[in-house]
Amino acid sequence: MTEKILIIGPAWVGDMVMAQCLFKLLREHRPGVILDVMGPAWSMPLIARMPEVTSAITMPIGHGELKLRERYQFAKQLHAQHYSQAIVLPNSFKSALIPWWAKIPIRTGWLGEMRWFALNDIRHLDKSRYPLMIERFMALGLKPNEPLPKIYPIPALQVTPASQAATLAKHGIQVGTQPILVLCPGAEFGPSKRWPEEHYAAIANQKIQEGFSVWLLGSSKDATVTEKIMALTQRQCLDLAGQTTLEGAVDLLSLATLVVSNDSGLMHIAAALHKPLVAIYGSTSPTFTPPLQKQAKVVSLSLSCQPCFQRICPLKHHRCMRDLMPEKVLHEISVLLKT
Repeated sequence: MTEKILIIGPAWVGDMVMAQCLFKLLREHRPGVILDVMGPAWSMPLIARMPEVTSAITMPIGHGELKLRERYQFAKQLHAQHYSQAIVLPNSFKSALIPWWAKIPIRTGWLGEMRWFALNDIRHLDKSRYPLMIERFMALGLKPNEPLPKIYPIPALQVTPASQAATLAKHGIQVGTQPILVLCPGAEFGPSKRWPEEHYAAIANQKIQEGFSVWLLGSSKDATVTEKIMALTQRQCLDLAGQTTLEGAVDLLSLATLVVSNDSGLMHIAAALHKPLVAIYGSTSPTFTPPLQKQAKVVSLSLSCQPCFQRICPLKHHRCMRDLMPEKVLHEISVLLKT
């Protein structure tokens, strides 16, 4: 009988990209497995770029919503799919309810948030053994205490020339011979992860002088940030914040010569597209969620207060980002472009 696994995916863009490491590991270790991934509606086009996934299932309940009745009714529908195992990646209580109510025989996840009754393959996390998020994801796809592979599978999103052309046409963008720098100055998590707009503008102005075309990517929530960059660059950049779908952002990032980004979902997408990348870290840590590709340079000041993992700087100075000067990023850019 063919093995059929349901994975309850993460609720953040970067985490969903990193979850592809688990999907790849399962394909390698369990040939022929049917692999379905449940995620928020926004994640469907992202999961569609992952060939390891058999099918994507839209989670009908929004992030943060409990809605027990709706969860129970949806679980009853999933019961008919006859999954042999569920792997629950989020650590929340509510994320374990649907596999439990769907009566999936094996329900695997890390112990957390009072969900011991909903899981029957409970793992106890040793953070020193699994310092990386991808290690914690992949360990759930193996037997308890089974060693991780010596070489980790890394995310790799698929992009086609047809999807690239369609996205360019949709936004009226013509790509010539100019190199393309994509800046991703937003961060959904909070302002503590954002490098200042004036620093991004300094990078943009320098690269525009060198003949680069500069694109600004982000969500509609980042529009005020990108507008400040536009003002500081005499509006010489192409501001696409809030103008693209997530699928379109993947296509545009795939066309980049170089990407500079905060620690964000777009940063992880750029890494999964194997783009030369400078990743800027402030309140978070590259020892937990680094960009997973060789052409990435991590820039951080490593102050004593880093990482705090807070949405807003608790010391109210935000030095981890403000004191990280554009010259440091420009140096890493020059190193990347020479390799």
